[in-house]
Amino acid sequence: MRQPGTYSGILSGGISGKTGPHLLPLARIKKIMKKSSEDVKMISGEAPIVFSKACELFIEELTRRSWTMTIEGKRRTLHKEDVASAVVATDIFDFLVNVVSEDSANPNDEDSPAVVESKEYS
Repeated sequence: MRQPGTYSGILSGGISGKTGPHLLPLARIKKIMKKSSEDVKMISGEAPIVFSKACELFIEELTRRSWTMTIEGKRRTLHKEDVASAVVATDIFDFLVNVVSEDSANPNDEDSPAVVESKEYS
Protein backbone atom coordinates (compact mmCIF):
# COMPACT_ATOMS: atom_id res chain seq x y z
CA MET A 1 0.00 0.00 0.00
CA ARG A 2 1.27 3.45 -0.89
CA GLN A 3 2.35 5.67 2.00
CA PRO A 4 1.64 9.40 2.12
CA GLY A 5 4.38 11.49 0.52
CA THR A 6 6.10 14.51 1.97
CA TYR A 7 3.66 16.88 0.31
CA SER A 8 0.46 14.99 1.11
CA GLY A 9 -0.27 17.57 3.82
CA ILE A 10 -0.66 20.27 1.16
CA LEU A 11 -4.17 19.15 0.35
CA SER A 12 -5.32 18.82 3.93
CA GLY A 13 -6.83 21.93 5.32
CA GLY A 14 -10.41 22.82 6.04
CA ILE A 15 -13.45 20.67 5.42
CA SER A 16 -13.36 20.75 1.63
CA GLY A 17 -9.58 20.43 1.29
CA LYS A 18 -9.56 23.71 -0.66
CA THR A 19 -9.00 25.99 2.27
CA GLY A 20 -6.02 26.23 4.49
CA PRO A 21 -2.82 28.13 5.01
CA HIS A 22 -2.28 29.13 1.37
CA LEU A 23 -0.22 32.26 1.06
CA LEU A 24 -1.13 32.85 -2.58
CA PRO A 25 -4.69 33.36 -3.84
CA LEU A 26 -5.95 30.15 -5.43
CA ALA A 27 -8.43 31.95 -7.70
CA ARG A 28 -5.59 34.02 -9.16
CA ILE A 29 -3.49 30.89 -9.76
CA LYS A 30 -6.42 29.19 -11.46
CA LYS A 31 -6.94 32.25 -13.67
CA ILE A 32 -3.26 32.23 -14.71
CA MET A 33 -3.44 28.49 -15.42
CA LYS A 34 -6.50 28.94 -17.65
CA LYS A 35 -4.89 31.82 -19.56
CA SER A 36 -1.71 29.81 -20.15
CA SER A 37 -3.25 27.93 -23.08
CA GLU A 38 -6.47 27.82 -25.04
CA ASP A 39 -6.44 24.05 -24.56
CA VAL A 40 -6.80 24.34 -20.78
CA LYS A 41 -10.53 24.17 -20.11
CA MET A 42 -10.98 22.43 -16.78
CA ILE A 43 -8.72 22.50 -13.72
CA SER A 44 -9.21 20.26 -10.71
CA GLY A 45 -9.53 21.82 -7.28
CA GLU A 46 -6.26 20.30 -6.12
CA ALA A 47 -4.08 21.62 -8.98
CA PRO A 48 -4.05 25.29 -7.85
CA ILE A 49 -3.21 24.15 -4.32
CA VAL A 50 -0.16 22.27 -5.56
CA PHE A 51 0.83 25.25 -7.75
CA SER A 52 0.44 27.54 -4.76
CA LYS A 53 2.85 25.47 -2.71
CA ALA A 54 5.29 25.23 -5.62
CA CYS A 55 5.19 29.02 -6.02
CA GLU A 56 5.80 29.50 -2.30
CA LEU A 57 8.85 27.22 -2.44
CA PHE A 58 10.14 28.97 -5.57
CA ILE A 59 9.79 32.42 -3.96
CA GLU A 60 11.51 31.23 -0.77
CA GLU A 61 14.46 29.76 -2.70
CA LEU A 62 14.90 32.79 -4.94
CA THR A 63 14.67 35.08 -1.90
CA ARG A 64 17.32 33.09 0.00
CA ARG A 65 19.71 33.27 -2.94
CA SER A 66 18.95 36.96 -3.49
CA TRP A 67 19.55 37.69 0.18
CA THR A 68 22.98 36.07 -0.13
CA MET A 69 23.75 38.61 -2.87
CA THR A 70 22.52 41.41 -0.59
CA ILE A 71 24.83 40.29 2.22
CA GLU A 72 27.76 40.01 -0.19
CA GLY A 73 27.06 43.62 -1.17
CA LYS A 74 27.21 44.56 2.53
CA ARG A 75 23.65 45.87 2.53
CA ARG A 76 20.55 45.11 4.54
CA THR A 77 17.94 45.88 1.88
CA LEU A 78 17.25 43.45 -0.94
CA HIS A 79 17.14 45.17 -4.36
CA LYS A 80 16.04 43.93 -7.78
CA GLU A 81 19.72 43.81 -8.77
CA ASP A 82 20.21 41.18 -6.04
CA VAL A 83 17.44 39.09 -7.57
CA ALA A 84 18.99 39.49 -11.02
CA SER A 85 22.41 38.47 -9.66
CA ALA A 86 20.93 35.41 -7.96
CA VAL A 87 19.19 34.39 -11.19
CA VAL A 88 22.37 34.76 -13.24
CA ALA A 89 24.47 32.92 -10.65
CA THR A 90 22.11 29.93 -10.30
CA ASP A 91 21.71 27.33 -13.05
CA ILE A 92 18.21 26.31 -12.02
CA PHE A 93 16.99 29.87 -12.69
CA ASP A 94 18.32 29.98 -16.27
CA PHE A 95 14.77 30.30 -17.58
CA LEU A 96 14.60 33.74 -15.92
CA VAL A 97 17.87 35.15 -17.28
CA ASN A 98 16.17 36.91 -20.22
CA VAL A 99 13.53 38.39 -17.95
CA VAL A 100 15.97 39.92 -15.49
CA SER A 101 18.45 41.06 -18.15
CA GLU A 102 15.75 42.75 -20.26
CA ASP A 103 14.18 44.27 -17.16
CA SER A 104 17.56 45.63 -16.05
CA ALA A 105 18.28 46.98 -19.54
CA ASN A 106 15.00 48.94 -19.61
CA PRO A 107 14.27 49.97 -16.01
CA ASN A 108 11.78 52.68 -17.03
CA ASP A 109 10.24 50.82 -19.96
CA GLU A 110 6.72 49.72 -19.03
CA ASP A 111 6.63 47.27 -21.93
CA SER A 112 9.51 45.18 -20.63
CA PRO A 113 8.58 41.47 -20.39
CA ALA A 114 8.56 41.37 -16.58
CA VAL A 115 6.10 44.25 -16.39
CA VAL A 116 3.93 42.97 -19.25
CA GLU A 117 3.63 39.55 -17.64
CA SER A 118 2.48 41.03 -14.33
CA LYS A 119 -0.10 43.23 -16.09
CA GLU A 120 -1.38 40.38 -18.23
CA TYR A 121 -3.22 38.63 -15.38
CA SER A 122 -4.56 41.66 -13.56
